Amino acid sequence: MAEENKTFITEFVLTGLTDRPGLQLPLFLVFFVVYLITMVGNLGLIAVIWRDPHLHTPMYLFLGSLAFADAWSSSSVTPKMLINFLSKNHVISVFDCMAQFYFFGSSATTECFLLVVMAYDRYVAICNPLLYPVVMSNRLCTQFIGASYFIGVLHSAIHVGFLVRLTFCRSNIIDYFYCEILQLFKISCTDPMVNMLLVLIFSAFIQVFTFITIIISYSCVLFAILEKKSEQGRGKAFSTCSAHLLSVSLFYGTLFFMYVRPGSGPGENQDKMYSLFYTVIIPLLNPFIYSLRNKEVIGALKRINKK
Repeated sequence: MAEENKTFITEFVLTGLTDRPGLQLPLFLVFFVVYLITMVGNLGLIAVIWRDPHLHTPMYLFLGSLAFADAWSSSSVTPKMLINFLSKNHVISVFDCMAQFYFFGSSATTECFLLVVMAYDRYVAICNPLLYPVVMSNRLCTQFIGASYFIGVLHSAIHVGFLVRLTFCRSNIIDYFYCEILQLFKISCTDPMVNMLLVLIFSAFIQVFTFITIIISYSCVLFAILEKKSEQGRGKAFSTCSAHLLSVSLFYGTLFFMYVRPGSGPGENQDKMYSLFYTVIIPLLNPFIYSLRNKEVIGALKRINKK
């Protein structure tokens, strides 16, 4: 009888960032502006790289791919969040919820591997500059980018495949601003232990493997920079790597807090802040981190404006 009385859920309700009515419109305006700047920054960077032949190099090919992943990541979360700020109906279907997680998860995993590829690119450019044109061929760069996106899509598909086995009957309220996978586990009627182990294993492997690879690459780069006799050479090498290291620190710092140790973190509100940082803030910052201090990008913008 108890099994017959179960009502299985076909839609969820996202509570959002806050339930205070007076904050909904101000938050909408803030995040609407943030989303516009994010899209203009990332898509604008892609357009500049595409239009200027001087930027048709492996470094900027990877940077353009990263900008696309950031635009994809932000677009998977922010539009629904903006709609919910202005609407009293925060309902999202189970299918749309899974799709939202899938697209965000794909872009986040893709970004991990693109950051590794960018670190390898800097390693070859600084440690083996004479071999750089041979090693970093256009074909290899395309394969690196394709593999990064393929792994991202496959990784997210595995999690969604295992999410399908879960049933939801206790509650349809997700106390979050998007369909975050750990929140879905909390309201599942099916034991999510297998899913949680998958998240822990995959997240630990992907994040730890990619992070360690980046650290090794930049350790080699650091030693190579210190061996340079020219002060100008050191400054140029540091400037090309500092932006990447800042982006890596911001991205991995928040991901480690969220997924490598699920369930052991601080309060729910602080978890929301971590999620907000890597879903909204990092895609906003990345194009400016990489372009504002980059003389080649600024030079390309000037050349385009003169035409």
